[in-house]
Amino acid sequence: DDSPLDKESVSEIVYADMIQRARRYVYVFTPYLVLDDYLRAELLLAAARGVDVRIVVPGIPDKKAIYRVTRANYLSLMGAGIKIYEYTPGFLHAKSMVCDDECAVVGTINLDYRSLYHHFENAVYFSGCEAVLDLKQDCEETFAVSQERTAENTKRGIFGRLVDSVLRVFETLL
Repeated sequence: DDSPLDKESVSEIVYADMIQRARRYVYVFTPYLVLDDYLRAELLLAAARGVDVRIVVPGIPDKKAIYRVTRANYLSLMGAGIKIYEYTPGFLHAKSMVCDDECAVVGTINLDYRSLYHHFENAVYFSGCEAVLDLKQDCEETFAVSQERTAENTKRGIFGRLVDSVLRVFETLL
């Protein structure tokens, strides 16, 4: 249980700890990818040390502005070796993370500023149990029906980059 009233972001601490401890892989599912500097740095560091970092987001948005901000994050993450997938069969609303066949989190926590700092959120942390492997299998099945984004299929024109830059300034308010 995470509360904005105690000024401690338990959700972010748990996510960061999992990413820091990862040695083989970290799979993240989130409908909104609006990263703060801390989690962005942890994901980039994990990729730099050879961890297979994969993030799955919706291919069909429910909120267009947040979808633009989510996509504005792609190139910097992909440039560091992080794989980004868009779930194409429909809207993906999963909020989970699984790491190294050892631990996982499933709950209501989006990877965005509002979930991490302003909302009351809940999640279940799994460690050393069959549910971790079940979540990994679900991730692998979802990768198979998702489109991996690349620099080529993510290019934006100058106007798109300008709009994305403006949205990024206000991303913590979205």
